[in-house]
Amino acid sequence: MRAVDLIHKKRDGGELTAKELTFLVNGYCDGGIPDYQMSAWAMAVFFRGMTPAETAALTLAMANSGDQADLTPIAGVKVDKHSTGGVGDKTTLIIAPLVASVGVPVAKMSGRGLGHTGGTIDKLESIAGFQTELSREKFLEQVNELGLSVIGQSGNLTPADKKLYALRDVTATVESIPLIASSVMSKKIAAGADAIVLDVKTGSGAFMKTVDDSEKLAQAMVEIGTQIGRQTAAVISDMDQPLGFAIGNALEVREAIETLRGKGPSDLTELCLTLGAHMVVLGGKAATVAEAKELLQHQLDNGEALAKFKQFIAAQGGDASVADDVNLLPQAAEQVEVKAAAAGYISAIDAEQLGVAAMLLGAGRATKEASIDYSVGIIIRKKVGDPVSEGDTLAVLHTRAQDAAVDEVSAKVSDAYAISAMKPAERPLLLSVVTAEGTMRY
Repeated sequence: MRAVDLIHKKRDGGELTAKELTFLVNGYCDGGIPDYQMSAWAMAVFFRGMTPAETAALTLAMANSGDQADLTPIAGVKVDKHSTGGVGDKTTLIIAPLVASVGVPVAKMSGRGLGHTGGTIDKLESIAGFQTELSREKFLEQVNELGLSVIGQSGNLTPADKKLYALRDVTATVESIPLIASSVMSKKIAAGADAIVLDVKTGSGAFMKTVDDSEKLAQAMVEIGTQIGRQTAAVISDMDQPLGFAIGNALEVREAIETLRGKGPSDLTELCLTLGAHMVVLGGKAATVAEAKELLQHQLDNGEALAKFKQFIAAQGGDASVADDVNLLPQAAEQVEVKAAAAGYISAIDAEQLGVAAMLLGAGRATKEASIDYSVGIIIRKKVGDPVSEGDTLAVLHTRAQDAAVDEVSAKVSDAYAISAMKPAERPLLLSVVTAEGTMRY
């Protein structure tokens, strides 16, 4: 078997077998297949696409390229949740304890943030003492006892995906739905879950900018899960503006705690209830999504979800008292208000630009090696559809004292807001849901 023959086959629209795809993945990982040949294959895929069977085979080959989590010692149906990335997306902090509180075990490996999207691990590490690295034995034991653990991703999880993604990033082949889908799903398969719920973002703050493209990606990922034997569901949710009001690590933890108290932003609460409900159904604890949402709402109302969060934080060495007093979280030295230059209605918010602004304050990383400041970030005061008068506060920057970036960030935040004379049409938060049975728009 030769790489050049497989490139030729895909270039001409042929379908590669599982054996051929495994040969490519393993050969690229061990150095037998050079970058230039893998680049040619990726470009052929970019133009020719892949069948569902090919995409599933590629996913399995990448999942098998490194460590795989064995979650079989954990009782029950293990359901994982993945977001394709967004601004202000702190859903794991809420969904994990919420779902665990009704008896669905959550054994989750999460990543750090890079660029304008935040990472769950960074957010958790803003809680004093919280440990994101646990031994396998401790991880499994905690999930069996508590029903919940969230740790950092293994350094050797899907090394083929890491290597291939880096290549795609410099060869203009990132925007290939089969390659994106297999990248996401290979990590989920390697993480060992029995079932997977995907939150596919769409809009200005998301990788996929249109609903149609987001649905195509969701359908590809659900097809992979189905082919591999993992129950998979995907929800398409809006990222044309940030989720909730907080952007930045400790600020997002604070908002997550308020949501677990039943006092969170309506959009964040609704999305968490919806994603969590799909997890509960796949976990076998409710027959329908509607029934599961009622169950989860009850857990918010009676304090059980917040109690589970506190147990989870304490179990991993963190200061659980932050759940009772959010002021114990890191706080920035200065707050700077960004004012509206005109009156009218907020007609649009560039979510990605706000994410970049928060990164410039120190809340995110421009490179993997960069350090972050847990305390800094942005609190949004106005969202799409809100009326605004000249001089009203659009957002508040939480920043270091005398930070040189403040003026630049203030201008960027101001530019991210569009103000019009007419109130814009309401854009729904939840756009569609994709399952093995098909796609349904809300």
